[in-house]
Amino acid sequence: MNEQHGNEGRSLSVWQEEGRPVCILAIETSCDETSVAIVRDGKEILSNVVSSQVETHQRFGGVVPEVASRKHVESITWIIEEAFDQAGVAPAELSAVAVTHGPGLVGSLLVGLVAAKALASALELPLIGVHHIAGHIYANQLVHELEYPFVSLVVSGGHTELVYVESEGRFHIIGQTRDDAAGEAYDKVARALKLPYPGGPHIDRLAHEASEAVTLPRAWLEPDSYDFSFSGLKSAVLAVLNQAGMKGIAFEPAAVARGFQDSVVDVLVEKALRAVQAYGAKQLLLAGGVAANKGLRERLGSRCAEAGVPLLAPPLSLCTDNAAMIAAAAFLKYRRGQFAPFDLKAEPLLKLEAWSV
Repeated sequence: MNEQHGNEGRSLSVWQEEGRPVCILAIETSCDETSVAIVRDGKEILSNVVSSQVETHQRFGGVVPEVASRKHVESITWIIEEAFDQAGVAPAELSAVAVTHGPGLVGSLLVGLVAAKALASALELPLIGVHHIAGHIYANQLVHELEYPFVSLVVSGGHTELVYVESEGRFHIIGQTRDDAAGEAYDKVARALKLPYPGGPHIDRLAHEASEAVTLPRAWLEPDSYDFSFSGLKSAVLAVLNQAGMKGIAFEPAAVARGFQDSVVDVLVEKALRAVQAYGAKQLLLAGGVAANKGLRERLGSRCAEAGVPLLAPPLSLCTDNAAMIAAAAFLKYRRGQFAPFDLKAEPLLKLEAWSV
C-alpha cells in the first residue's frame, strides 16, 4: 500500500501541537456487518455502531456478496450519523478517518472505502487504510495492556492464523489454515446437522449440552508445523452422519457437535501454546469471531493457566466484526503519520505482513 506520511489533510504535528485528543472515526464493511465507530486515543470507545445482516443471509445459508454490498449502501449513511450522535463528537473534532480496505468481499469493501474517502475529503482529514485482521488483533488493545512480543491466535469465518507480533504493528504469520478456516468448518458442519446459519454459536451450545462425544480425528500435520487443516475433519463428520443414515441409526446431534468442537479446539489450543513457548512470547492474544466460542475460551484459559501464559481475549462484543477494532489498529498508523492516498483501493486478498507499520 502506498502511504503518505503526515501530509494528507491536517498533519499529525498540527494535532500534537494543539494538544487535542486523537479521535478516529473508523468504518468496517469487509463482509456482512456495517459498522462505524469513534475511538479516542486508540483505546477509549466513544461509539461503536454495528448493523448485522445475519437475518438477511440466513435464508441463503451463508453470505451472498451482492446482497451484502447493497445492504451496506442502504445502511452506511445513517450508521455514520448514529456514531456521531452516540459519541457526542462533532465532525470538526475528528483527527482522521480510517477504513478497512482488505481483506474481504470486494463489493462490501468498496462501500466503506467510498464513504471514508468522501468523509475524509469533505472534512480535510487524513485517511488511514486498515487490514481487517490487524483490527481483530488490536481489538485487545481496547481492553488490555499489550506486551511485546506476543502471539495471536486469529480464528474467524474466513481466517485461522497464528501471528507472531514482535513489536507494535509488526506481524509475522507463522501458521495458517491450508484449506477451510475454523469458522467456515463450523458453518459447514452446522449445515450438515441442519442447524441455522451462522452455525458456530449453535454447535458451541450443543457441545456444552452433550453428555458424550463422537470420536473424530485431529489434524496435527507435520510435527513442527503451526498450520491448520479442517477439511478432513468436516469430511469425517459427514462420513459419521452418512453411515448412521445408511444403517438407520439415530445419532445425537449434540454428541457430533461436541466431538467436532473438541477436535477443533484441541488443535487450536495446543499449537497456540507451542508457538508461545517457541517464540518466547509474553502473552497469547485471542482474536476473531470464533474467539466468542465458549468452548475455545474455556480450554484456552485452562491451558494457559497451567502453562503460566497470560491470555488476553476481547469481550464478546469486540470479537465479531466491528469498527472500534479498526480504529484501534488505525491509531498505530496515525501516530507514525502513515496516511493513505485517496486512490486507496479495495484489496480482497491483502496480506497482513504487507500492512505492518
